[in-house]
Amino acid sequence: MDRIKPVLTNPLVLATLSIVALLAVGETLSPGFARGDQIIRLLTVSAILGMVAAGQSLVVIGGREGIDLSVGALISLGAVLAGNVMGGADGGILPAIFVAGGITFLVGLVNGLGVTFLRIPPLVMTLGMTGVIQGALIVISRGIPSGNAAPSLMGFVNRPLIAGIPGVLWLWLLLGIGMWFLLRRTQFGYAIYAMGSNERAAELTGLPVRLIRTLLYGLSGLLAGVTGVVVIGYTGNSFVSVGDQYVLPSVIAVVIGGISLAGGSGTYLGVMLGAIALTLLQSVLTTLQMEFWSRQLIFGAVLLLLMLLYGRTNRLRV
Repeated sequence: MDRIKPVLTNPLVLATLSIVALLAVGETLSPGFARGDQIIRLLTVSAILGMVAAGQSLVVIGGREGIDLSVGALISLGAVLAGNVMGGADGGILPAIFVAGGITFLVGLVNGLGVTFLRIPPLVMTLGMTGVIQGALIVISRGIPSGNAAPSLMGFVNRPLIAGIPGVLWLWLLLGIGMWFLLRRTQFGYAIYAMGSNERAAELTGLPVRLIRTLLYGLSGLLAGVTGVVVIGYTGNSFVSVGDQYVLPSVIAVVIGGISLAGGSGTYLGVMLGAIALTLLQSVLTTLQMEFWSRQLIFGAVLLLLMLLYGRTNRLRV
């Protein structure tokens, strides 16, 4: 039992078991839930959540109670910018990615500067930025759907590209490999874990902690903006609140994946599994015909439960 216990408390194992259990429940409630094409569709939705959760992961691992509540607004900003730059034309895809990613990266840097140099708590800084972005989006779009996705982008996100798998899933796989390499094979990644574990010690070793933390928020903004481009490719058009639904799930996916909210530990592989598990949970709740507010209530309860487990034990660290 002593040998089995550490395995069963490993977040990667727990997330995997949750995925299997949710697939079984979904198939029982609705035959065909675990069919191949249905799983691809669910993975596509998971990829969108997983992309924005990648930036959230970097901020959280960096420590000092790091969190980015502006990711939802940044997704909306990225989607609106991308849709207007593309205007439904394939030739506008690359410019749209650069514009959306570049502007959201700069906004993320502003978040980082506020947190590091002005000493504004991350929760307050990113929540305030959310209000600023949402106000700007209303002015830009006048409160109506704005911009259209290019046909090639919609095909990349929604239709099979290689081996029957949509391009967005291959993109997510590349992001996963990139996150692993960044965190586990680069000096920058080691620095993120170091400052998340003990910021004071990291400063004494000469690490530019403020610069790194500012850059982490910039990367979170960049990934949220790119996620916005993917979202408009998935939906076809955008509106000012299209990204709001990803704020709470991005945090829950990070916690499910085993990343310590105190910073300094965790892997993106766990977050990817957490994103899949959370998407499956949402799909099961939809199958049960639960209202949106009921799903949000359950998501909040799941987060509180995970927070309780995190606060009572360190076994969810990886």
